[in-house]
Amino acid sequence: MSWFEIASLLIAACAAGAINAVAGGGTLITFPTLILFGVPPLIANATSTLALVVGMVGSLYGYRSHLADVKPWFTTFIPVSIAGGWIGSILLTRSSERMFTELVPYLVLFATVLFMLQGVVSGRLARRVQASDASVTGRPHLLAALLFQFLVSIYGGYFGAGIGILMLATLGFMGFKNIHQMNTLKSVLGSLINLVAAAWFTASGLIDWPRMALMTAGAFVGYYIASTYAQRLPQKSVRHLISFIGLIITAVMFWKLR
Repeated sequence: MSWFEIASLLIAACAAGAINAVAGGGTLITFPTLILFGVPPLIANATSTLALVVGMVGSLYGYRSHLADVKPWFTTFIPVSIAGGWIGSILLTRSSERMFTELVPYLVLFATVLFMLQGVVSGRLARRVQASDASVTGRPHLLAALLFQFLVSIYGGYFGAGIGILMLATLGFMGFKNIHQMNTLKSVLGSLINLVAAAWFTASGLIDWPRMALMTAGAFVGYYIASTYAQRLPQKSVRHLISFIGLIITAVMFWKLR
């Protein structure tokens, strides 16, 4: 690797870690960066997944004060998240390189649209839960939320970009009102989905280890800084910038891979 590539991977991973800690969508940065440096799509997806899941420890540490509040929900959401992540990772490893390459532009486009809609969805969810007297416990649509989380986990194991907004939507649907608790639970579930997928990708020999090590270091720094100082970030400006970058990346992926 050249010094330019090393610096690019570190910066991309740091930015992705920060984005994942605040909103989700960091894969939109790391995955295309690896592809632009010539890494095959399947290996790029697996390497990005492992790097971000290791770095997510920084995010969990930053949200550590909220872990006790969401711990009662671990037994509800963790089993379906692990099962879905495992199924998604198996689907990826059994996809041909050509098939996944053809799907990449559409997956990136889907993740970009989710990211762009996140602000609108989060705002509506916030207004809904503020106007509601219902508590999180005992919601009659818990089974629907679990089914949706299972489907989100399958997508997360297969590709992963954009699962943050999908999980936040699930939690808002259930009546969660504290965004920091929602982000904490989202980080725990997202890390488990990616951990299961990363373990499967590692066993399948899809990891580019030198690049993964570099990106892990960058992601850890980004996760920790953003999860600790998230309230100080100009989130609206960051969201617009990432949406713009995602649209450009989508166009490049369609041009490069189709």
